Amino acid sequence: MEFVDRLLTCADCGGEFIFTAGEQLFFFDKQFKNDPKRCKPCKSKRAGASARPGGGPAAAGISRTETRTTCSDCGVETTVPFKPTQGRPVLCRQCFQNKRDSPIPLVASVDGLPSSMENVPIASGMIPVANHAPRL
Repeated sequence: MEFVDRLLTCADCGGEFIFTAGEQLFFFDKQFKNDPKRCKPCKSKRAGASARPGGGPAAAGISRTETRTTCSDCGVETTVPFKPTQGRPVLCRQCFQNKRDSPIPLVASVDGLPSSMENVPIASGMIPVANHAPRL
């Protein structure tokens, strides 16, 4: 497929800009379906507005979902920036930080397993490996 420079009209300023053959090849490689709508200066202005501190979705006029719910760990009423999924725990900021900062246990205790390897049948060619930390 051969690409040729094309003249497009900017949706923001109404000015014309060139959609180069190289840009078209890039769009084709990325499987983009639509041509660009804005010239580079308008695109930069638009991107710069959202990159500023406090220039997130709320500054652009898009409201963020806030849901009031109860923390699954401590029971405190809290607000979360998403809609909770049924059956999944929701944590307040403090419990989330505590859970994130706590070390991950290396060994989980399992009930019903033999305390020693003496009477455990082992298949031929298998090497028994302890699945717990040694006691000191």
